[in-house]
Amino acid sequence: MLFNSLHFAVFFPVVFVLYWFVFQKNLRYQNLLLLVSSYFFYGCWDWRFLFLLIFSTVLDYYTGIRMAEAPTQRNKKFWFWLSVCVNLGFLGVFKYYNFFAESFAQALANFGLTVHPYTLQIILPVGISFYTFHGLSYVIDIYKDRIKAEKDFVDYAVFVSFFPLLVAGPIERATHLLPQIKQRRIFSFPAATDGMKQILWGLFKKVVIADNCAHFADIIFENPSDHSGSTLALGAVFFAFQIYGDFSGYSDIALGTARLLGIDLLRNFAYPYFSRDIAEFWRRWHISLSSWFKDYLYIPLGGSKGGHWMRIRNTFIIFVVSGFWHGANWTFIIWGALNALFIMPSIITSRNRNNLEIVAKGKLLPGVKDLLSMGFTFVLACIAWVFFRAENVTIAIEYLSGMVSRSLWTKPVFKDDSLAPAILLLVACFVVVEWFGREQKYAIANLLRKNVWCRWAFYYLLVVIIFLYAGKNQQFIYFQF
Repeated sequence: MLFNSLHFAVFFPVVFVLYWFVFQKNLRYQNLLLLVSSYFFYGCWDWRFLFLLIFSTVLDYYTGIRMAEAPTQRNKKFWFWLSVCVNLGFLGVFKYYNFFAESFAQALANFGLTVHPYTLQIILPVGISFYTFHGLSYVIDIYKDRIKAEKDFVDYAVFVSFFPLLVAGPIERATHLLPQIKQRRIFSFPAATDGMKQILWGLFKKVVIADNCAHFADIIFENPSDHSGSTLALGAVFFAFQIYGDFSGYSDIALGTARLLGIDLLRNFAYPYFSRDIAEFWRRWHISLSSWFKDYLYIPLGGSKGGHWMRIRNTFIIFVVSGFWHGANWTFIIWGALNALFIMPSIITSRNRNNLEIVAKGKLLPGVKDLLSMGFTFVLACIAWVFFRAENVTIAIEYLSGMVSRSLWTKPVFKDDSLAPAILLLVACFVVVEWFGREQKYAIANLLRKNVWCRWAFYYLLVVIIFLYAGKNQQFIYFQF
């Protein structure tokens, strides 16, 4: 079930009415409703994988209790590793088995040995990487004595499968979400209207910006050799806004939907394309995943305590693992490694904690230095995005080679040329709105708050644009992860 579909437009109002008007005074029934709704929401993709989600939930719930009741540290460690190995085992089989099998066969072929590996003809369960990380963070926190094991299965199951975040995040922590699930929720009109505004902005990002940018990005990336350098450069920009509009749009809709249900989710994006270096970019892009890797991989590896070499090593590890988390393809691994290389200067010079404040805070426009820094960072991000989008490494290299050719300075030309200026204008307007709203949690949170007529005119304008420029009803990019 897609957020930008008629099915969800029917599904969510029904849940909302039952949640607030039928079960408001009974927290237990509210949570049961959330659990049933979440399983129905997930089962609409493929009901067969619903059993995998339930099994993963039962496993982590049970092992969490067994760890809490373990008589010895050895027994506690057994249950911990059982949960970790089974969870990562399922993720490995469904997501990475074919990659390793084919890579092994290719490596042997380089030595003259021909092997025909057995590959699995299976579909990747939607959202498996996200709910697996939910469960892993829970069992790790119990093992480290950061939290107590949850005894109520319904409450824990809602934490894992809460439908707004189930298939594409944000990746929640038990310390943040479980207490909200266990306490009574009271309807707040200001929170509800705020949630509606965030949903509207998320739909605009997805339906207008992402889907229309995807149209041109797909044309250009499918046959990079047929296009000039300028067209390829513009294709990289289109994809940069496609993936940002798509993923941050999903996050906005998820956060807004949860807020309508009286639940606050972790913020996942903070205007990453206004970053002044790659370190700042990764503090603002997919924040829940970056913080997850920091807390559960980077710090356990030693973090920054072991000097420059350990910081360099650990940084490369988390970025390569992050790339591999996104997909079983060498393009994702190279994408992660490129970001590690781009961040190295700030790591080596210990300047990775610079630029903690919002760019040009309290100012109308950025200074020249900030503008150049943002432009350079955006170019680096676009270069890395080419590997993220390309089908394989060969195509990515071909794409970048064509992009830096002499034809970079020619006029870009591609199909549907008449529609491109309108989309570029919409992207430009989108950037302007985000710039003026960059100090808020989302761009239109307090837009035109002093003029109610202009504010509502802007909301209606967004609705009209969404209907006029609605692209194809595409799935969200991160459903494949």
